[in-house]
This record gives sequence, structure tokens and C-alpha cells, in this order.
Amino acid sequence: MEDFAATILADMHRYLVKREAVDERLPECPDVEDKWPAIAEAYLPDGAREFANYPVASLGWMMFVAMAVTKFWDVDWEKYDKIENLYLYLRDKRGYDNLDEYILDEVLDLHGDAAEQMQNLVGDCAERVKRALFAQEIEPGTADAFRGYVACLQCLYQMGMAVQLRAMGYHMTAVNS
Repeated sequence: MEDFAATILADMHRYLVKREAVDERLPECPDVEDKWPAIAEAYLPDGAREFANYPVASLGWMMFVAMAVTKFWDVDWEKYDKIENLYLYLRDKRGYDNLDEYILDEVLDLHGDAAEQMQNLVGDCAERVKRALFAQEIEPGTADAFRGYVACLQCLYQMGMAVQLRAMGYHMTAVNS
């Protein structure tokens, strides 16, 4: 599964660089990255339940969650870092089905064309990752299927963080000394 995870991460990175949504060099943001295990654990019951009927939403919502956590990091990390579970905090504002709208409207403050463009970008990324997962031809309901799904979520979390960092003006460039 490590090869699969590395492959989808590399594919997503190339895709997002072409779309000018991330930089060539992927960012590091340990505060946001460290939230991944707790967010994944809380998200899995909701995401896995929705995956059978709504795989693109189930995958894409994780990218939105990462974008929100990244925005929180930039705005007031001292406050948001203390929230026990940021996924539940976000979900409980408007419910799972409206998670994307809440994050776009209230957290990222995107409206109109900007919100639609971000919605389309996340949807395209989730669809791309879904196709890669389905191409693995893993039997549903197996441990491998679960590991593949989690690898996809983690990739989308990383890319959501990278997209949001760039959107906020953080650019990752090599520093020459």
C-alpha cells in the first residue's frame, strides 16, 4: 500500500502543480500534519459509511477538512489547537452533508466564482483519487480496501493543506545558503 500511496500523492502533486494550485516543492506544516491521526480516526466512521454511495464526497471532504485546519493554523492556532477534535468541530456546524459548504462559506470565506472554482478543484482531485483506488481492483470490505481508502484520505489531506497554504500566500521554494 506504500507504493500506492506514493503513486497517488505524486500524481496529485503533478496535477495540482499544472493547475497552479500548489508549488513544485510540497510544504511542511507540522502543526497541521500532526492533526492527521485524530482527524482520520474521527472521520472514518462518517467517510466509510458514505463511500459506497458517494465516494467522491467521502474522499473530497477530507481535502476540505485539511484546508480548514490549515486556515485555522494561519488565523489563530493557539485557539484552534486546543479544540479536542477539529473534524467533529467542523462537521457539527452544519452536519456531514454540508461540510463542504460550511468550510467554503464560513472558514475559507469563499463565495461565488471563487467557491465554485475551489469546489471544482476538490471534486476533480477526489475523482482522480477515486479512479486510482478503483483501478487497484481491491475487493471491497477487505483490510486492503480499508488501507487503500485511508491512503487516499491521507493524500487528500496533504494536498488540501498544500492548496490552502498556497492560497494564503505561502510559497515553498528552496533556500540557498
